[in-house]
Amino acid sequence: MNKEEIEHFYPETKQHWREWLANNHLHKNAVWLIHFKKNSGKPSVAWTDAVDEALCFGWIDSKAVTIDTDSYKQFYTKRKPKSTWSQVNKDKVERLIADGKMKEAGLKCIEIAKQNGSWTILDCIDALEIPKELELAFASNDGSKEKFEALSKSKRKLMLYNLMVAKTEVTKSKRIAEILELIK
Repeated sequence: MNKEEIEHFYPETKQHWREWLANNHLHKNAVWLIHFKKNSGKPSVAWTDAVDEALCFGWIDSKAVTIDTDSYKQFYTKRKPKSTWSQVNKDKVERLIADGKMKEAGLKCIEIAKQNGSWTILDCIDALEIPKELELAFASNDGSKEKFEALSKSKRKLMLYNLMVAKTEVTKSKRIAEILELIK
């Protein structure tokens, strides 16, 4: 999928975006959604509302790219079966289910995620739980745990995520070394 060839869509309202998803979520794989900043004076769907609507249809946001000073585009795709679920998005779908907004495709994504483990895989990161391998590295590097814990939550989560998704022990070891180097 070449991102340059993907459709660009500018919805002026949340309902317009929802209609596009209703008509296209099954036969299209991706779209660039155009957003205008508040100070542009142009009507636009708020990012959080756009994500809510995407989740309803089993889609998810990805990379954002600046277009100009007034606008940007956000890449949206069908959610992959093993795509991880952040606590923010789990909370969103809980609310969307309660509000009766979720569609079959969105509910199916949740069901698949719960079956394959991708629903809960980030829970330890959201809780900022330090894996055993990193704890051992901290124990042998004076002051490193304190320096790690002094970082912002978002930085710690990113480091823990990168460590968690490492597929081999070699990569895990490299990422632990990178963490230790970054917090020196």
